Amino acid sequence: MATSYFTASSVDGFIADPEATLSWLLSRDIDPDGPMAYQRFMDRVGAVVMGATTYRWVLDHEPGAWPYGVPTWVFAHGDVPRVDGADLRVVQGDVSAHHAAMAEAAGDRDVWVVGGGDLAGQFADAGLLDELWVQYAPVALGAGAPLLPRRVELRLEEVARNRDFACARYTVVRPTGAPA
Repeated sequence: MATSYFTASSVDGFIADPEATLSWLLSRDIDPDGPMAYQRFMDRVGAVVMGATTYRWVLDHEPGAWPYGVPTWVFAHGDVPRVDGADLRVVQGDVSAHHAAMAEAAGDRDVWVVGGGDLAGQFADAGLLDELWVQYAPVALGAGAPLLPRRVELRLEEVARNRDFACARYTVVRPTGAPA
């Protein structure tokens, strides 16, 4: 079981443009069955965690059906709309206070930090982020929501090309003496 941040990024390190849109990403060609593709990653996922902004984006762009058939944690301050049939847990506070429940729900599968970069950074800060999977789109945005808005040391484990995307998988390098 791993806690993984799987996302797409511009080549200059942004996961959304300054208007919080993904139009720059959704027009790109990727093989859904190709190397390091979404569905192969999702086959490993047993629980999902996201921030309120990502949650609202999913609701706006996946009308009619909740796309995740696994327990989902949403870090939000205040109320968020509910989705019929979705196993949602709306929480707030320190990610480490909720990680054990996520891991338990995932069983022998992974916990996916869907977004955003700050939430993934909080998992890294707590020593709970194991992997980073990034699909780099061939575009520079110049500004927007950063991939990771803090320093996180990584070790490159795998690279692949999937049509328009350069894909990379990293493990998080923890300081000596940090919890594994």
